[in-house]
Amino acid sequence: MNEIEIPEADRQIGTNHPRHTQIIYGHNSPQLDFLDAYKTERLHHAWMITGSRGIGKATLGYKIAKFILSQNQSISDINQDLKDTLDIQSDHPVSKRINALGEPNLYLVRRLWDEKLKKFKQNITVDEIRKLKNFFSMSAADGGWRVAIIDAADEMNNAAANALLKILEEPPKKVLILLISHQPLRLMPTIRSRCRSLKCNNLSSEDLANALEQLDIEQSQDKEQINILANGSVGSSVELISNNGIEIYNSIVQLAKQIPQMNRQSIQKLADSCAGKNAAERYEITLRLFMLFISRLAKFGALQKNENHTALSIESKVFHELAPDTKSARKWADFSQIISERTSHARAVNLDPSMVILDMLLQFEETSKKH
Repeated sequence: MNEIEIPEADRQIGTNHPRHTQIIYGHNSPQLDFLDAYKTERLHHAWMITGSRGIGKATLGYKIAKFILSQNQSISDINQDLKDTLDIQSDHPVSKRINALGEPNLYLVRRLWDEKLKKFKQNITVDEIRKLKNFFSMSAADGGWRVAIIDAADEMNNAAANALLKILEEPPKKVLILLISHQPLRLMPTIRSRCRSLKCNNLSSEDLANALEQLDIEQSQDKEQINILANGSVGSSVELISNNGIEIYNSIVQLAKQIPQMNRQSIQKLADSCAGKNAAERYEITLRLFMLFISRLAKFGALQKNENHTALSIESKVFHELAPDTKSARKWADFSQIISERTSHARAVNLDPSMVILDMLLQFEETSKKH
């Protein structure tokens, strides 16, 4: 089948979909952990692949899926080379079918595209998990493995999570369920307890550079600042490079520098830049960068030293003024939670983006005055 034309919720804008990524950087340990488990011939049926957003968790998930579905022999018959790596040839029939979304033994669960509203649904719904259950009720075409990738498991609503739990409690034979999770603590404890975990760490500077090169992403002159803010995430790096992220982050820090009274025209300018349908991506990255700034602010207050390094020359001065002690760190950590909940609500009910940004900045100013 041809490459699908509708947007994909699990694809970072400006990059290839994870299923098309041939080389995975920085995750040798979880690969070996899974391979060791596979070689015991007692492979657990459910695995959580956890870690920060954009570091290659889904890429690892697809690599595992391609490996499992390419194995038609028993363990004793597998080629020695395959026993030491999850790699399969890019021209392998399984790899080709998965890349084309045409593999009958692989089921992908993700947020669906709403053609009417021209946006992705907020959650993975129970209907999608019911379809997964139906998929597992059918025998594999070749009598082998059936694999499901849920990306991201954090995006399931309660009904979907409960439906998945029932599958995990009584799994069919020869099924493998891979749950991609950015925030595993958001998942039900009963789901987590029924999964083995593969922890993916943020990438080193070298691995990050190699991953960006593989994607043909040309690093900008703000490379050092981007590396600090992206914190080892390929997805975040691409987002920053593609959307003038350093410029947006600088606008946020410049406003914070004006505390206790931020310039109203500057606030309105940043808010207006996120208005309109064509600014949807800028709105999202502005929200994420503001949350990142608050997170860095809280961490600085807690540690009393900038272990993240400064992304901008004025950042250190702002941190010292707004987060001078651990008490202020708690204040900003609480504020981060409040803003996270408010922005989630804003997305759910489609509030005007410019008003969301405006309210967020004014709440920030008000919080800065609290002791």
